[in-house]
Amino acid sequence: MSRIQIYDTTLRDGSQGEGVNFSLQDKLLITRRLDELGVDYIEGGYPLSNPKDQEYFQEVRHLDLSHAQVVAFGMTRRKGVRAEDDVGLRALLDSGTQVVTLVGKTWDLHVTEVLGVSLEENLRMITDSVAFLRSQGRRVFYDAEHFFDGWKHNPEYALATLRAAQEAGAETVILCDTNGGSLPERIGEGVRAARSVLHLPLGIHCHNDCDVAVANSLAAVRAGVVQVQGTINGIGERCGNADLVSVIANLALKMGHEVLRPGSLAQLTETSRYVYEIANMNFRSNQPFVGASAFAHKGGMHVHAIHRNPVTYEHIDPAQVGNERRILLSELSGRSNILAKTAKYRLAHDPATMTRILNRLCELENQGWEFEAAEASFDLLVKRELGLYRPWFERLAYHVSVESSPAGVAVTEATVKVRVGDSIQHTVSEGDGPVNALDGALRKALEPFYPQLKRMHLVDYKVRVVNARAGTAASVRVVIETQDDHDVWGTVGVSTNIIEASWLALADSFEYKLFKDAERNAQWASEPVGTLRTS
Repeated sequence: MSRIQIYDTTLRDGSQGEGVNFSLQDKLLITRRLDELGVDYIEGGYPLSNPKDQEYFQEVRHLDLSHAQVVAFGMTRRKGVRAEDDVGLRALLDSGTQVVTLVGKTWDLHVTEVLGVSLEENLRMITDSVAFLRSQGRRVFYDAEHFFDGWKHNPEYALATLRAAQEAGAETVILCDTNGGSLPERIGEGVRAARSVLHLPLGIHCHNDCDVAVANSLAAVRAGVVQVQGTINGIGERCGNADLVSVIANLALKMGHEVLRPGSLAQLTETSRYVYEIANMNFRSNQPFVGASAFAHKGGMHVHAIHRNPVTYEHIDPAQVGNERRILLSELSGRSNILAKTAKYRLAHDPATMTRILNRLCELENQGWEFEAAEASFDLLVKRELGLYRPWFERLAYHVSVESSPAGVAVTEATVKVRVGDSIQHTVSEGDGPVNALDGALRKALEPFYPQLKRMHLVDYKVRVVNARAGTAASVRVVIETQDDHDVWGTVGVSTNIIEASWLALADSFEYKLFKDAERNAQWASEPVGTLRTS
């Protein structure tokens, strides 16, 4: 199959999304990552719009890009101004990029009511702008804004604007569904209509207002375009742009086209999450191909089938896009889920134990426990059911106090009393909040015995009301995420008291760290200390 050019506009169109604000350094970091992925064109911004974009085009010259070409974006000349005198076109030249993208009006409604010029003047604006940039040695991509709406309302004029760009020397014409209101069949018809009057390559630029931007982009490829524009994770104004992650995966794995660089498809998940992190946005867990839930299996029947043959409930191998399979645990789980999550305990020939674990899991979830994001707590549950649980410490007591100073600053203090072997530790710590204070006090008590705890730290803390109808007496579920040099793990606690729920999740986190380090070193604690915790 043919090669499809990937044109990324995350740094320009994507930055127009609500809540998205890239710094100059952010834009440079994303540029480097997109180049490593193998994106063909990276639209860096509109150099006339703000000083940051101007500076970006100066700084990006110092990046040693191995594949991608950086593109500057701008508009056709203003009405009544010669192209060579237009400040916007001059800014495009000053950006120093060899490729520039010009956007022009295609819909007659915008020409007369937004630009306030005649249809003929708009054609001259397109022609003059493209020809001027070409005369200065620049390659020109022409974005036909609102093409599909313009073609619907005045097809002759819409196609005339495309011809004007072609005749002036545009290298590629990109058909834009700017309002995001078209459906795939309309996109295909519009692309074929454009191809009937043009002899140059076509591209597609879709917005996602009808939630079909990816489908529209693929329909355009089937109709003959050779360039797809979009943003990583589909970020952008209103409902966003076509998600290049899904576009790229579908083009490569479903349609057989050549995209990116050989072998780089497996970087899709990492790149998607990198952009989320840089943009300070939450990951979309159900995002196709790269989301954490994209290959997550929860129903027992599904897991049983996946265990026999992954093709039964997975449309691709997740490793192809750098993702991984996940087996979830809940009251919907069956024996196959338990078997998959407890492989190291070799329970395949112990159906009675698997049933006992499953029943305990269902019982706890009925009380509000949730183990999907707390696999470390589930592992400790299994150890208890198998008689392998040996507490590393015993809680004797804890106390948390919060005192407000006259200045309105809350000071939190936690006292922890635990037994480790024959030793009783009684420690105190201040913190930014109850959990932070408890964490500090527990560390003081345990680190003299288990110095490896210094290498773990909490990275996330979530609280959710379980039975909201109970009001302030409702149970709460606390999920804590912890990280060390090797792993990230989640633990959970449930109680009507948020501090107690937090303690349960926190204690599990410490215990799991000690267990996994012991297992890694093929060592187990020689003697139990304290008593088994059954909550």
